[in-house]
Amino acid sequence: MFVTEKARNGHAELVAHAAELNVRISLITERAAAGLSETVTPQGIAAVCALLDQPLDTLPLAGAGLVAVLAGVSDPGNAGTVIRVADAAGASAVVLAGDSVDPHNGKCVRASAGSLFHLPIARIPDPAAAVRLCRDAGLRVLAAHGYADTALDAVDLAPPTAWVFGNEAHGLPAEVLADADAAVRIPLYGNAESLNLATAAAVCLYGTAMAARR
Repeated sequence: MFVTEKARNGHAELVAHAAELNVRISLITERAAAGLSETVTPQGIAAVCALLDQPLDTLPLAGAGLVAVLAGVSDPGNAGTVIRVADAAGASAVVLAGDSVDPHNGKCVRASAGSLFHLPIARIPDPAAAVRLCRDAGLRVLAAHGYADTALDAVDLAPPTAWVFGNEAHGLPAEVLADADAAVRIPLYGNAESLNLATAAAVCLYGTAMAARR
């Protein structure tokens, strides 16, 4: 852990806890802290940490009620927000597939607001493989697709479900749409052209979570 003097005094409890865990703590200058940080106003603490993602075959998919799969999601703020929503909705895991952003990206970590540390996270190069693994685990696979014939309010959301969300600009690959059990769109009742990816994911994930609990 690297800490400025100001941060050491301002976060004494955190630094003391790190010391109790035998974490090596190094005092650094404000200039060094700025160099280590991606933010304009760094907090003065940085740390070297182990990666959080794990192999897909170790995820608790069997018996899961809700899983979120991000296929080619490129914006770290969106990815982090979806991880946060999945955590709040009681999802069992989040899978980042294809060319999705690294969940350890600083903006993604901040957008997750701590949820990155609560949920099992996995990465896999092939979105279609992620879909197959979810189905093999007994999950119904629903693909969020703005041009789908089936609207969300026409779907029984109670069964155990893996929701698949695609790239912000290009949506889901054709093979993923073909492999899904159903493609589902969120109906737009007003004049908005579309919903932000993270907003759409929140509607879908919470719809399933609340239906399952009813």
